[in-house]
Amino acid sequence: MANKKSRARHHAVQAIYQWQMTGQDIRDIREQFISEQDPKSFDIDYFEQLLRGVPTNLSQLDGELKSCLDRSIESVDPVERAILRLGAFELTMRPELPYRVVINEAVELAKIFGAEQGHRYVNGVLDKLAQRCRQGELKPR
Repeated sequence: MANKKSRARHHAVQAIYQWQMTGQDIRDIREQFISEQDPKSFDIDYFEQLLRGVPTNLSQLDGELKSCLDRSIESVDPVERAILRLGAFELTMRPELPYRVVINEAVELAKIFGAEQGHRYVNGVLDKLAQRCRQGELKPR
């Protein structure tokens, strides 16, 4: 079974997707998720950090993603958009997380929630972003 941080990401992607699609207040979505899930089954603090971090830094995250995308962020599938924004948040705002972990987690989320080949797109976009914002961690290719 996935660890508590992975499950926090799993719930956060669902919550961010809901926020993107409905425009509902992120605090209301947070309350809904916490009331519907067993709080001991996931890292609730990390879930909340992701849920606050993505909307708070949205324009910066979308700006970081823009040069890595082959289309506008708005035209990316909404599920993959939520996953990319979460991955961009972790790559740019959580330098203590190894970039490979961030990308692998995002790819797994895309396999669960995304379109059939969506995980490949997510992998390619986040790999480009990691090459730009995590240069010190990457080995030259």
